[in-house]
Amino acid sequence: MQARLLLEDGTLFTGQSFGAETQTFGEVVFNTGITGYQEVLSDPSYCGQIVSMTYPLIGNYGISRDDFESIRPSIHGFVVRRYEPVPSNWRAQYSLGDLLKEYNIPGITGIDTRMLTRILRQHGTMKGILTTGTERVEELQERLGGIQLMTDQVARTSTKSVFSSPGFGPRIVLVDFGAKSGILRELTQRGCDVVVVPHNTTAEEIRKLAPDGIQLSNGPGDPKDVPYAVQMIKDLLGEIPIFGICLGHQLFALACGADTTRLKFGHRGGNHPVKELATGRCYVTSQNHGYTVLEDSINSTELSVTHINNNDKTIEGLKHNKYPAFSVQYHPEAAPGPFDSSYLFDEFLDMIREHKQNNPQKPRQAVLAATLKGELQYAQK
Repeated sequence: MQARLLLEDGTLFTGQSFGAETQTFGEVVFNTGITGYQEVLSDPSYCGQIVSMTYPLIGNYGISRDDFESIRPSIHGFVVRRYEPVPSNWRAQYSLGDLLKEYNIPGITGIDTRMLTRILRQHGTMKGILTTGTERVEELQERLGGIQLMTDQVARTSTKSVFSSPGFGPRIVLVDFGAKSGILRELTQRGCDVVVVPHNTTAEEIRKLAPDGIQLSNGPGDPKDVPYAVQMIKDLLGEIPIFGICLGHQLFALACGADTTRLKFGHRGGNHPVKELATGRCYVTSQNHGYTVLEDSINSTELSVTHINNNDKTIEGLKHNKYPAFSVQYHPEAAPGPFDSSYLFDEFLDMIREHKQNNPQKPRQAVLAATLKGELQYAQK
């Protein structure tokens, strides 16, 4: 069956369908990864987007249960140069096309993805419609002109209820803005007692969980679309150690008084070089984001830049000069190196231990006794 991709600038790509027979719209972006298409499909940060893979052959190793980053895919469409319908991999359980059909996601193959990438690099990401229908191009253009991009992606991808992954280590509250499974995996591998909470959880609700640290997850969209999360971080900054990843990094920056802006075509792929300023070491990182922290806005805050992108010099890491809190723009759980950046989770736990040593808590029995004494005195009055 024929499939078509129409960009808002009028460019039309015609190819073959290999996913669901439907019509969808979204922000058209590109990913430079050679492998990892299943992780791309299941990354909640792609919610609301039509993703084009720059590597020409996609689908050759199929789909495996063990490689999902979330329960279900969140992308709105998938674009490839050449789709391989018969995977050659002993781990494969079914094909990429079967996955797209199961979740009603259209896919298009047989188009010039190099041309598409050049357009997006030159003009920036833009709206698009991917369809297997037979509507006239003029009808599609009219429909595309009236479409507004999503602003509620975080609410769509976040967990709706609190759940836990028990452990005997420090209790970490993982605030789910569209979290990848890899973050939870890294924390549980280190023995953490993880409590996952929805995106709109308040500071007071987090305090009631008595966490030793707070993990701000990745997520889709513009960080300024979730101001309530910025307020939550402000309320807890300095009180509980914080580690932010991707969208969590941007929200942390906003909470500290910095500003964010939209990138022309974003960073999406598994081969982005990031330099750690303290050591001069360069890491190969996995990234997926369309916004960045403005460098000039850092000067009026108590933040310091810890990492930069070696391609365009944008900010990739921050730390607070006064409080136990830091963040990175890339994904240390994604393992492109494969384990180059996983040390950040160890640094997070070290920061928690140091914070507890420097801020010893009163014994719980003493706190309860003081509370009870206060209640008795109030009752006597």
